[in-house]
Amino acid sequence: MRKRFVWVLLVLLIGGVASGVLILWKSQSKNSIPFWPSVRIPTLACPTDKDGDGLDDLKDIVTGAKAEVQRKPQYRSAYYQKGYPPESEGVCTDLVWRAFRDAGYDLKGLVDQDIRANIGKYPRVQGKPDPNIDFRRVPNLLVFLRGNAQELTQEIKPGDVENLTLWQPGDIVTYGPPHEHMAIVSDKRRPDGVPYILHNAGPTTSESDQLQSWPSQMTGHFRFPRF
Repeated sequence: MRKRFVWVLLVLLIGGVASGVLILWKSQSKNSIPFWPSVRIPTLACPTDKDGDGLDDLKDIVTGAKAEVQRKPQYRSAYYQKGYPPESEGVCTDLVWRAFRDAGYDLKGLVDQDIRANIGKYPRVQGKPDPNIDFRRVPNLLVFLRGNAQELTQEIKPGDVENLTLWQPGDIVTYGPPHEHMAIVSDKRRPDGVPYILHNAGPTTSESDQLQSWPSQMTGHFRFPRF
């Protein structure tokens, strides 16, 4: 009799646990709550510190991009004498050169010099350099980066530590037509390890989960400087 009671008790307990699991599963399914395991992605140290401020160049670039997001310049595409727009406005490429500036690099000067030395590689320039605008055009920066930065994988594997370690804060990504764009990889990541991007897509700069969802194909993933 006692043995039978124990068996009945076990059946009730197992049934209760199973019911609880079933209810939880139905609740999760009903609410369509996505679940990603949290993964830790190591941060690589860049061996150079161009401006000698104690932050390596990659950290400086991502810090500069985050500062630009905090300033929130309005998106405005225009032509400016001497090239530089006011700090209160800009486009996607302006976030990039300002981030480089915070790391001690004159991206405008570097691009202008590379165009003079390799003008045939810059179809967007059409043989007539214009320092007022060349460094603010995505196709020109794409050419510059292909020749002067480390080109990395464009493949993104959520949850894959080895793959996502190749995506470091301060890296640069470019996208092609019909929505040409450029952004800096953020140090903020989703739980599955895929990083956010820092960019200006309007109406102001932002940090957003659009590395994989930008509405144009990715054309490049770069690290500057090479190491």
